[in-house]
Order: sequence, then structure tokens, then C-alpha cells
Amino acid sequence: MVSRSNSPYDCGQLIVEITTTTFTRAKKRWRMAYAALYAVRVMLSLPKELMYKKSNYKDYSEISEDGSFGSFQALKGSQREREDSYSGLKHGAKGSAPLELQDYKSRSYTSLDVKPSTSHDETGHYGSVPNNIDHEGLAKMVKEKDMVALRKFGGVTGITTSLGTNQENGLQGNDIEINKRRELFGSNTYPKPPSKGLFYFVVDALKDMTILILCVCAALSLAFGIKESGVEEGWYEGGSIFVAVFIVIVVSALSNFRQEIQFDKLSKISSNIKVEVFRDRHRKEISIFDVVVGDVVFLNIGDQIPADGMFLDGYSFQVDESSMTGESDYVEVDSTKNPFLLSGAKVADGYGRMLVTSVGMNTAWGEMMSSISQESNERTPLQARLDKLTSSIGKVGLAVAFLVLLVLLIRYFTGNTKDKNGNKEYIGSKTKTDDVLNAVVRIVSAAVTIVVVAIPEGLPLAVTLTLAYSMKRMMNDQAMVRKLSACETMGSATVICTDKTGTLTLNQMKVTKFWVGQDSIEEDNSCITPNVRELFYQGVGLNTTGSVFQPLTGSKPEISGSPTEKAMLYWVVLDLGMDMEELKPRYDILHVETFNSDKKRSGVLIKKKDDNTIHVHWKGAAEMIVATCSRYYDTNGTVKSLDVDTRSKLEKIIQGMAASSLRCIAFAHAQISEEEIEYSDEDRTHQRLKEDGLILLGIVGLKDPCRPGVIDAVKVCKAAGVDIKMITGDNIFTAKAIATECGILKKENQLTDGQVVEGAEFRNYTDAERMQKVDNIRVMARSSPFDKLLMVQCLKQKGHVVAVTGDGTNDAPALKEADIGLSMGIQGTEFQGESIFNVTAAVNDTLIFNTFVLCQVFNEFNSRSMEKKNVFKGILRNRLFIGIVGVTIVLQVVMVEFLKKFADTEKLNVKQWVVCIVIAAVSWPLGWAVKFIPVSEDPYFRIIKKSLVRFKNIL
Repeated sequence: MVSRSNSPYDCGQLIVEITTTTFTRAKKRWRMAYAALYAVRVMLSLPKELMYKKSNYKDYSEISEDGSFGSFQALKGSQREREDSYSGLKHGAKGSAPLELQDYKSRSYTSLDVKPSTSHDETGHYGSVPNNIDHEGLAKMVKEKDMVALRKFGGVTGITTSLGTNQENGLQGNDIEINKRRELFGSNTYPKPPSKGLFYFVVDALKDMTILILCVCAALSLAFGIKESGVEEGWYEGGSIFVAVFIVIVVSALSNFRQEIQFDKLSKISSNIKVEVFRDRHRKEISIFDVVVGDVVFLNIGDQIPADGMFLDGYSFQVDESSMTGESDYVEVDSTKNPFLLSGAKVADGYGRMLVTSVGMNTAWGEMMSSISQESNERTPLQARLDKLTSSIGKVGLAVAFLVLLVLLIRYFTGNTKDKNGNKEYIGSKTKTDDVLNAVVRIVSAAVTIVVVAIPEGLPLAVTLTLAYSMKRMMNDQAMVRKLSACETMGSATVICTDKTGTLTLNQMKVTKFWVGQDSIEEDNSCITPNVRELFYQGVGLNTTGSVFQPLTGSKPEISGSPTEKAMLYWVVLDLGMDMEELKPRYDILHVETFNSDKKRSGVLIKKKDDNTIHVHWKGAAEMIVATCSRYYDTNGTVKSLDVDTRSKLEKIIQGMAASSLRCIAFAHAQISEEEIEYSDEDRTHQRLKEDGLILLGIVGLKDPCRPGVIDAVKVCKAAGVDIKMITGDNIFTAKAIATECGILKKENQLTDGQVVEGAEFRNYTDAERMQKVDNIRVMARSSPFDKLLMVQCLKQKGHVVAVTGDGTNDAPALKEADIGLSMGIQGTEFQGESIFNVTAAVNDTLIFNTFVLCQVFNEFNSRSMEKKNVFKGILRNRLFIGIVGVTIVLQVVMVEFLKKFADTEKLNVKQWVVCIVIAAVSWPLGWAVKFIPVSEDPYFRIIKKSLVRFKNIL
């Protein structure tokens, strides 16, 4: 008799273990029928099994020679189904007593319920949607990095099983399961703050100091005007100021409101980061918003962690959690001591895979985002200068107005003023109180008029319109600008430090050159021996952060990874014929040295399963890899010594490819014994790869073409007085070639001392040498993030306004240090430094100021007569007028040309002066044309009143 503990979960095993000696012929027929039915069900389920799991049925044993069946344990149905199948054997027909195995002797029939499971959703091993896991406890565990709670969950493996995730195959990619997980655990999105309405921007515009002063002056002018001249005519001056203020507020508010809407649309694109997950047995790229709990996510250096989760596996994995914790030190992550990963952190080194456990607002980043405000009240340089100018004008105007008020009051109350009839206005107690009040109001009104005239109500409007136009132009170039003031900040840049890859180039790599030893391999690579070809398979296919998926249809392989990794994988798969699925199972990866911008290379330590041989592979910057080699392979697979002459020839090959704008990558190999494995610590827990005495495998050259339009953009920047400096990690020859191709470096200046340096050279300068040479540098090659930061700091110390372009990963320190950080998109962003008249920001501000003052000067001629069209008649007889105009012009010239520090201006050339004068002179024909417009002698209010009366009479 078979015990219950062995058989309830394996119907097939139960039948197998029944001896046939006690069977009647009918019983044997039932046994054969059961086996046939079970086999049919199994065969029908195989196609679905193969779609979801690579080898569910590999564990079937062959039928033994004595006729007994092997194990059916690979077929795992649900417990209910297994018990149903068991109960069909244990019970007879409906209503019969329990059927024990020994009762087969007296029974001639058996009821069977054969139903092998084909459901993946019920197994809990692949594609099942969990509904009984403590998700709140799981989310809390990750946020608090609670190892005790992790052990209660059964470790990382237990959590993976509980979430219904298969570590090897990932989740099912069908919409039903993904939507179920999204409904159960939430989506990977954060609630946006409520959109700012138009009223918000109206209030924001009213906070400007100039606007506030103008509003106060307008109110005073309106009050005194109505008091003195009545409502019908007294509102003109104060009302006109209010109209100007209204226009400024409307233009500014509408522009910012419109840009807020456009920014929201464009920010959705920028925040839609692509991440790689494992679904349906292969890597696929999805939006960060589509990540769900249970996803297996691939992470490489520089990636942002898309959600909270657990570390599954990887190598040399370190994360930067400074955005979450404020700690600048990198945190080492592994599967035993610290497997916790927090959303918002960035991968600082290494690569690996993570299991997503929480998304959206359930993550640590989501909690932080819900409690912070993104508003900033920082003033831009132009806003600060305008505030300072307005404050100074206000103080001077108030001082002059107070002085005038004091003098006029003294003259009035001392009897030195006379009315229209020549009589004294104030004669002591004989003067009526009403006359005294009217006189005082008139005097105060004159003082207020001085303040009103002193405040330039047209300046805020001119600045607002200019920045609104700049914002529109930048939006057309797909540059996301949220506020008008940001246009002015970017326009202040005097130096741009730009990256190469993805900014000046398209970041679309392709292998175009291939060298083995001293031989260039063209399209026909049949000359490469199988052993060398196999070493290339190892060096590219196993030393990579990318992946290769071959679709079942036999179409072109799907390759993922960085542009450089994708280019090399395409090359080794399509040109050298590597089969990744056949390659990986034959090797064990023992240790990985990941690539970063400091080392400029990556390595892997592998063990071949067939013969247990251990191999070291390195790939990286060609000149660095060649320097570690003492021998090299030729196309025949022969290992030759790398003597001085051969090394010199290889260096020339590398320089030649670099001069053709190619990125040079070299591969090196060494076979070692277990005793030769090196360790970086005394405990022999951290392995280290062999770094010398290697054998050079070959060199490839990758082409990354320049971005269309970048040459014109560089020319415009230079014409505007903006200096361009290219900072790249490529070698000095590639950097020179790209810089020359883009127009940053001229061919005749390539040999000029100091224009092209390497990062190590710049780093080793003394502080004085760096400050002396930094202006002359055009290209910095083989640079690290620290070198870029050092250059930004030097340029800022010399008084430059520095803009830095970068992808936000290795460039983060420099982007933070710079005055202006231009964060590039996935494929980079075309940039173009542009300001009015293609000049620097300081000259641009001076042009606006100079044009504004000259407009006032020319408008003084129009104001000589408000009705006469010929304003120049009798001008020579008015010497006071000519003197005032002359003194104003002289003072303006002195201020612009000689008082640079005092007035914060820049010298203008003759052409710029002519432009300012021509623009200002437009006020003459405009003033002349306006005077042709007929104006009624009746006040506007009276005309409107008459029109309303007539309309009422008609009705």
C-alpha cells in the first residue's frame, strides 16, 4: 500500500507503483487507458509550456527496460487538480466506499479523473499574480532596509516566489497579467501638483519691484489728477501708467501660463525614461511608467533605479543614494549583506538585475516627492540688475521729489508764488482754507510727477516682450524653458563645456574597422582561425552589459545595451557568427570588473565548463589595453611577442583610426590557473583580474557621426562671443578629429601649444598654471568627471558664466557646479547660443539700455508740441532745450563707453551705436503719423455718455 505522503501529488507515480501481477484483464485495460489519456493531455499541453518555460519537461525519465514509467514530477499542476487525480484512483464510482489499493483484487472497474494542469497562473512559479502577500510590510522592509523582516519573508528567493516572478524568464508580457499587477500594487507614477492657473501668474507678475512702484505712482497720480482736474481729464496720466502696467502683467502672465502648459507636455517626454526588463524570456525596453511589481529590471552604470526593489544578481554593484539620504559615499549592494535598492538612486558602478517590490507612491522616492515643493524664488542676473536699477531710480526720484516739495511749500507759504492774475497766492490768515488745500495738492502732485517720470514704465514691458520672444524661439528648438527669466539666465553664458558623445555626435555606433595583430580584416573574415574566433566570442559576448535575443522567426537578432555595446554585439553576431544562447551555458562567470569613466575598460573572469580552464578578458580604450599586453595573436592563431617595433606599429594603427574620428576599442586575453587568481584583500573574498602580461586579441574602430547642424551651431556660438570647449573621454587623436570636424578646433591650430590637453595633464597643473592656461584650452581628452568639474571651477573663478552640457550621469558634479546646466535628452539636444544681434549677454543688456535712453531723447522732440506736426520749428531759438538734449547725450556716451564698472555697461562699436540711433529715431515718424489721427475736443467719458443717451433715446 502506497502512503498518502508520497502519492497525492503524483497520480502517474501511483499508477506506476501498482504491481501488475494482481490485475485482471479489465484492470490492465483501465491502466493502459489512463496512461494513454495522460499522455494525450501532456502532448496537448506541450506547445503552451514551450511558449512560457524553456524546458519544463526536460526531467522526464525514459521508460525503463522493464516497462515501468519514469518520474512524472516535471508536470506540476495545482494542488486541487493533483488531489482530484489522486481521488479518482482512491475512490470508486459515485457513492462507493473509499478504495484502498488492496481492494483492486475484488474490483473490476475504476473511476479516473485525468486532468494535467496547463495553467501557468495557478502554479505560482511563473506568471501568477499574487494576492496574499503583505505588500505594505514588504514596502516598509525595503525602505527601512530591514534584514530581520527580509528573513521572515524567506529572503530574496522567498519574495521572488511570493510575487510570482521567474528569475530566469521574468513576467508574462500579456496585458492581462500586467494590468492585474497594476490594479493590485499600483502604477509607477506620482501624483502631479495641481496646475498653475492664469491668476497665479498674474499675482506672480505683480510681485515685481518695478511694477509695484509704478502701481503706487499711478495711484497717486490718478488721485491727484482727479482732485486737480476732475474725473473727465484728471485720469489721463495715472490711467496711462496703469495701462502700461496692465500690458506688462498680461504679456508676462500669458507667456508664463502658455509655457507652463507646453512645459508640462514636453516634460512628459523627458521624464519618460526607458528601462530594460525581462518579460517573455527576453529583454525588452519599456517606459518607466509601465514597470510593475514583480518585474525583473536590468541596471547598468548611470541608470536611475525606477522603483524600490531587491538585488537579484550582478557584479561590482554600487549605488549613489545622495538624492535620498544626503550621503555622498557610494553604497555597495549585494545579495547577502545589503540587497535593498531605493527608487531615485543611481547606479554608480557595476551592473545587475533587480526585482521590483514597490512602485509609485509606495516607494521611498514617492514619499519624498509628495512632501517637497519645487518652487524657487531665486532672482536671475537681469532681474537682480533691474531691481537694483529700480531701487536706485526710486531713491533718487524720491529725494528729488522731496526736495522739490520742500522748496515749493516754502515758496508758497512765504508768499513768493503768484496766481494767474499776479497776486500772491498765500497772504496768511486771509487765505481760504480750501485755497490752501488746493495749492498743497498741486504742489504734492508736482512732486509725485517727478517720481512717476523717473520710473521707466516702458522698461519692464521691453524686457518682458524680449524674453517672451526668446522663449518662443527656444521652444521651437525643443529646448524646454519653464519661465521667461530662464531665457535671460541662459543668454548670460560666456563659455560652454560640452560633451562629445550624444551632444556633438549622434551616439549611433558602428564597427567600421577590425584589426587582428598587424592585419586589417575586411568583409571576409574567414582567415581568422576558430580558436581566435572563440576568444572573440568570450571577450565580447561574456564581457558585456548588453544582451542578444534571437526571435523564433529567425529574423534579425534583438540587441540591447549602450550604443557601444550594441555596436560590438552586432558585429560579433552578424560578422563573426556568435550564438549567444549557445555560448553562455558553456561558461561560468567568476568575477566582473565593470567599465567606468576612470578606468576606461572592463574585464571578466570566466571558467570553461568543458575543461575547467580559467580565462581573463579585458576590453577598453585601445592604447590602455595595448599597454598591458606583452604578446599578440595573428590571424593564424599564433601567439607572437609584442616587441618595440610591433608596439610602435600598433600605436600608429590606433592613431590612424582615431584621426579618422573612430573610437578605438582593443581586446586582450590571458589563460590562468586557479592558483594565479588574484585577490584585492587579505581575506581572499574580492577577486581581482590579471592586468599585465596579457595577449592582444584585436582592435576595432567604431564610427559615431557628427550631429547634423552642429557645425552651424558652433559658428553661431563663436560669433556671439561664446567660447566652446569639448571635454571627452576619448583619446586625444579621436578628440582632435571630432573637434576639427565640428569646427571647435581649426586645422591650422591643432599643433598650437595648450589648445588640446589630456585630463591627467590638466589635473597635474598647479593652480596658477590652470588659471593661466584654461582660457586657451579648446579640447580636453581622456578626461574624468573630476577633470570636467575642475575646469568649470577654474572658469568661474576667472569670471566666466559657464554652461555645461551633459547626460546627468558622470557629468553630475560639473552640471551642479556650473552657472547653467543643460541636461541632454536620450539622443542629445541640438544647442545654439543666440542673443540679440549675436552678441554677449552684457553687450545685449547695454544695447537695450542705450536704445531705451535714446528713445527718450528722440521723444523729447515729439513732446515739444502735442498738436503741431513740425516739431522742429523754432528749435534753434530754444537754447535750453538744445542744452538739455546735448548734456543727456554726452552723459549717455560717457556712461556706456567709460563707466563700465559703475554703470555695469559694455563698450559699443560704431555699428551698434548706429543700430541704437536708428531704432530710437523711429519715434519721429511714429509721432508725426499719430498726430494725423483726429481727436475730439470733448473728453472720452463725455463722448461715451452722449452715445449711451442717444442709444437710450432710440430704444
